[in-house]
Amino acid sequence: MIKADLINKISKEMNVSKQEAETGVNLFFQTIKEAIINGEEIELRGFGSFRFRERGARSGRNPRTGKPVKVPPKKVLYFKPSKLLKNLINE
Repeated sequence: MIKADLINKISKEMNVSKQEAETGVNLFFQTIKEAIINGEEIELRGFGSFRFRERGARSGRNPRTGKPVKVPPKKVLYFKPSKLLKNLINE
């Protein structure tokens, strides 16, 4: 499913115009993006949560030259599906 499919589905299910559905979808995604940028964790009950994990500094290797390089620490965003969603997938 792509964003256009989601907009069409919402438009049909809620009996609203595609423009109104697109505005709602865009607002939803913009709100999620802003929360992520602000470092907030997002929890959508029955669906899952978006959280950050800290990856520590480590040493890596340049694939071209084979020389060791230092990889700095960073935050990684990951999605954890809810128990309900996991159960639905595994039925």
